[in-house]
Amino acid sequence: ALWRKKHDWNRTWQTHNPDLTPCFQNTVLVWIPCLYLWLFAPLYILYLKRNDHGYICMTHLNRAKTAIGFTLWLICWADVFYSFWERSHGATIAPVYLVSPTMLGVTMLLATFLIQYERMKGVQSSGVMLNFWLITIVCATVTFRSKILHALNEPASVNVFKYTTFYIYYTMLLISLILACLSDQPPLFSQANPCPESGIYNIFLHFVKALVITNAARRTSTVGEIVNLMSVDAQRFMDLITYINMIWSAPLQVILALYFLWQNLGPSVLAGVAVMVLMVPLNAVIAMKTKTYQVAQMKSKDNRIKLMNEVLNGIKVLKLYAWELAFKDKVSDIRESELRVLKKTAYLGAVSTFTWVCAPFLVALSTFAVYVLVDEHNILDAQKAFVSLALFNILRFPLNMLPMVISSMVQASVSMKRLRVFLSHEELDEDNVERPAISSCDVSFSLFRINVHIPEGAFVAVVGHVGSGKSSLLSALLGEMQKQEGSVSIKGSVAYVPQQAWIQNATLKDNILFGRDGKDSWYQKVVEACALLPDLEILPGGDSTEIGEKGVNLSGGQKQRVSVARAVYCNCAVYLLDDPLSAVDAHVGKHIFEKIIGPQGLLQGRTRVLVTHGLSFLPQADLILVMVDGEITEMGSYTELLGRQGAFAEFLHTYTNTEQEEVEESVGGEAGRFIAELLSSGTGKTPQKTEPNDVAAAKKTKSAEAARLTEADKANTGRVKLSVFWEYMKAIGLPLSIFSIFLFFCHHLSSLGSNYWLSLWTDDPVINNTQPNREMRLGVYGALGISQGIAVFCYSVAVSVGGILASRYLHQTMLYNILRSPMSFFERTPSGNLVNRFAKETDTIDSVIPSIIKMFMGSMFNVLGSCAVILIATPLVAIIIPPLGLFYFFVQRFYVASSRQLKRLESVSRSPVYTHFNETLLGTSVIRAFGEQQRFITESDGRVDHNQTAYFPSIVANRWLAVRLEFVGNLIVTSAALFAVMARDSLSPGIMGLSISYALQVTASLNWLVRMSSELETSIVAVEKVKEYGDTEKEAEWRLEHSTLPAGWPTAGHIEIHNFGLRYREDLELAISDISVNIEGAEKVGIVGRTGAGKSSLTLGLFRIIEAAQGEIHIDGVNIAELGLHELRSRITIIPQDPVLFSGSLRMNLDPFDGYTDEEVWRALELAHLKNFVSGLPDKLNHECSEGGENLSLGQRQLVCLARALLRKTKILVLDEATAAVDLETDNLIQSTIRTQFEDCTVLTIAHRLNTIMDYTRVLVLDKGQMAEFDSPSNLIAKKGIFYKMAKDSGLV
Repeated sequence: ALWRKKHDWNRTWQTHNPDLTPCFQNTVLVWIPCLYLWLFAPLYILYLKRNDHGYICMTHLNRAKTAIGFTLWLICWADVFYSFWERSHGATIAPVYLVSPTMLGVTMLLATFLIQYERMKGVQSSGVMLNFWLITIVCATVTFRSKILHALNEPASVNVFKYTTFYIYYTMLLISLILACLSDQPPLFSQANPCPESGIYNIFLHFVKALVITNAARRTSTVGEIVNLMSVDAQRFMDLITYINMIWSAPLQVILALYFLWQNLGPSVLAGVAVMVLMVPLNAVIAMKTKTYQVAQMKSKDNRIKLMNEVLNGIKVLKLYAWELAFKDKVSDIRESELRVLKKTAYLGAVSTFTWVCAPFLVALSTFAVYVLVDEHNILDAQKAFVSLALFNILRFPLNMLPMVISSMVQASVSMKRLRVFLSHEELDEDNVERPAISSCDVSFSLFRINVHIPEGAFVAVVGHVGSGKSSLLSALLGEMQKQEGSVSIKGSVAYVPQQAWIQNATLKDNILFGRDGKDSWYQKVVEACALLPDLEILPGGDSTEIGEKGVNLSGGQKQRVSVARAVYCNCAVYLLDDPLSAVDAHVGKHIFEKIIGPQGLLQGRTRVLVTHGLSFLPQADLILVMVDGEITEMGSYTELLGRQGAFAEFLHTYTNTEQEEVEESVGGEAGRFIAELLSSGTGKTPQKTEPNDVAAAKKTKSAEAARLTEADKANTGRVKLSVFWEYMKAIGLPLSIFSIFLFFCHHLSSLGSNYWLSLWTDDPVINNTQPNREMRLGVYGALGISQGIAVFCYSVAVSVGGILASRYLHQTMLYNILRSPMSFFERTPSGNLVNRFAKETDTIDSVIPSIIKMFMGSMFNVLGSCAVILIATPLVAIIIPPLGLFYFFVQRFYVASSRQLKRLESVSRSPVYTHFNETLLGTSVIRAFGEQQRFITESDGRVDHNQTAYFPSIVANRWLAVRLEFVGNLIVTSAALFAVMARDSLSPGIMGLSISYALQVTASLNWLVRMSSELETSIVAVEKVKEYGDTEKEAEWRLEHSTLPAGWPTAGHIEIHNFGLRYREDLELAISDISVNIEGAEKVGIVGRTGAGKSSLTLGLFRIIEAAQGEIHIDGVNIAELGLHELRSRITIIPQDPVLFSGSLRMNLDPFDGYTDEEVWRALELAHLKNFVSGLPDKLNHECSEGGENLSLGQRQLVCLARALLRKTKILVLDEATAAVDLETDNLIQSTIRTQFEDCTVLTIAHRLNTIMDYTRVLVLDKGQMAEFDSPSNLIAKKGIFYKMAKDSGLV
């Protein structure tokens, strides 16, 4: 009977109640799930073997799954044995009744095994098994229905045993499916990640990679580029994941729709297919073009972020030199090239949108045209037209999605390439430094013909001129340089103090502990030895004061001392100290040397390698290495070297004669700046003039609030204000905005018109099997379609161009506003926040917002149009639309509110990721030296996870919304169809078809509308964030409208300071007060005082980096408070404490406005003793400086700053610790240059090496923010006051 029925397909097709044949049910439907599991099981087992997540203990859920698996196996075997039993009783049994249950039984055993294997590998819920149970139940449901129909129609032929086993089998399958939907408990020994996003992994990879790439590779990948890789490129992968399923589902939808169209209209469909096929190459060309533009745009973006990063890092220098405009123009140039590419992309996008929006219409037009013109008996009635139209609309979605998927894949592939380049950078070789377990020596290595052997516990000093390779020597010991040959071996742990202190944005105590456990007694010892106790007194929150990024609220000397304290605290075997004493006052340097580095210091018995310019420490060294041009020319103890009468002895004699004892102390210059003094933020001086009994009270008031400094990015709450949308519209330009909306309206009107026209056409009477005026109908239909296409193209161009205009305007105003902000703003705002604005938020405004506006407007008009058509066709729907509308409104409000806030939280929690990343990049050598990579990686992971906890719920919210919207859409379809059937006598078929085809579109449009309205709100947050810097405080005007300033001002350089005082913040005490001095033109004045006496504050006041709180300063009789800032700052010159260089040519670094000739530039370089160095470079003046000038040594950078001053040659020169980082010989050169070149200028020098100012006309001594003494050096020494004590400390008296 079975085989006869096999050919009985009528049972399946030609019937009102279709059913599949028993043969089909017992073969195909049983084999499909078996095949699925056997195909996937080997791959899945391999995957589980590789990705072990730990181990899950047996739970009730697992026991239930396993028990049901065994039960299913037993049922299958029962079927097999029953068939054998029947056979033995003489019944003829088809082989399939033996084969299928056997296969199924073995498959169920495999499934049970997989359930247990998953448990052992820590899988909480399994997609593979869920799919298996789902496929099995779908296949079994067909058989289940068939069996029930069979039992009802032919009760006599029912096999009770087999039916019973099947019903039990079906029930068990249902239970299995439900259990597969539940998640098991988390595995033991696993890191529970909040959610597995590709973006996390990406950011993690970057972080780890950034910690291991070589310095040469670091130069090719700038900070800007790496931040972009982390933010933009990692995001591209996350975006692709959302579309990834469309790759297979879109073609499937297209094929199915075409199949049904063929059924409906026959071969005429081929005309439509031809149109679609023609669209493909066009879009392929567009995609390829877009890709090239994409690469170009990312390149510009990298350069822009890199430059912005440098501008933000060197903002103080820009302000002191009045260079903001030059850099604003540089950033704007890069931005313009970026926008040019964006504009091209926008035109391409418009063509692309045009083709895809018009594609469904052109397909419909060509198909209908061919259908009615091929044969005049082909009648276009409502059934044919609207079923086809519904199918064409089904086609529209996959066809619209495909270009998005393609462009997303293109973007991801561009990003993939960029990631590959970065991740395949050369890494530091772990074996650059060998670390033997035991060895008599602590350090031995050979580098550039260098052979040294340093015994354990020795104190070694390294001396040499600027650029002779002293720091490189330490880098080699740390394994930071590529080893060409030879070997370096170090025994024991290493601590490293870099030349420029690297300070984290954390509390002072955390900076010193650096991830080690807190040992109070040892910590106290270290803080005392590093002379940090007086600083802790001054800091508003003691050692729990938060230090800003890069240590902004510490002076140079304090940063250096914290850096030394960090190294000492970690108690290592080997100490590499790169000139840590150059930035501190002489007496502090002496203190640190005695208490820490020297023979009696905390580090006695450890191996110490000290790079130094201070000669006084040399006699106490066990071994001295003299370096020249990267080679060690001499080595030996102090007495040995003196005895040899070599270069070292000569070097010593030169200095010891001129500066006898003094030099011994002159270790360099403390940052002068008092800590709080620095700018704004949460650090201020506690009142200095307190009575003794108030001191204790003052200490208690160091509140936690005062210890805070940086302001984290804040998330706004509530709805985005309408004013933000209004701002955006204004940025586009109101005429263009209104015109765009009008074009949208035209497009949807013509779209409605064409469909309405179609419904009228289908209602035309049929005369002699033909429709009379079909040519006219077809012509108007085509014309409406073409007008639709034109409107689409125009609005697409209008919106994109408007978006570019807006993003240009917003970026320019943000850039201008940020450059106009005072220094205090940069102290408070982490650079991560600012970089985030210029990277992520600007990217959103550039590329995301315009496309979202297009989709939002499109879906809004779609929904309104659909509702209008349905209401006109079936007025009864009016009963159901208001309640549904209300339900929809609540769902939408609820969803948008949560999704918007999640987006804001995600954006705010992203900033700390960048800030931390940026900080880590700056300190990679320190982190590697201390071996703290793992801790920083974990910290970064924590921040990324925190960011992802906001990202994942937004995806979940999306799914929540989709379910509810599908429900609303389906209700609308049901009611439209229901009311149409009820009113079928009074309605024409055309109108009814029109109504239902629109109802079918409503779900998709509604879904899209809510998602787009929320996307629009969340993306417009970027505009809100970019605009918020417009409202922060600003500096005074750069240039005044009607300036009365004489052309050559200042001509004499005569400075009068009258009763001057300033404070760093409204709520703080005056940092300096009541200072009145009169400095004649061409006078040379030294400014001295202990750390925090207010030396730098005075210069900050002179440049109006901080505005006066009392009194005034006159230069040549002009009150500086009445000038524009650029007028003031461009006429006086400073050589700042930290030599800051920007990436770009050396020439650009000296003269960004191109105001001087090449001869003048070379002359300045010659006077700055850089001419030989620069003329030796292959590109001479066009030598490319790397980010932050890292390819020049610190001393060379200092000389470049000197060259800048020589080039500007103004009447007033301020030197702030300018010679802290150079050796004594170079220092002498600088001093003599300044004496000769600035002979007729007024020079103010903040000095720590007192010998440099002993020949000045007068010295201003500051103490606790007030003027203590002001007279010539000889008179001050005779007075035996503060200056005398300082001179005595320095061994000058």
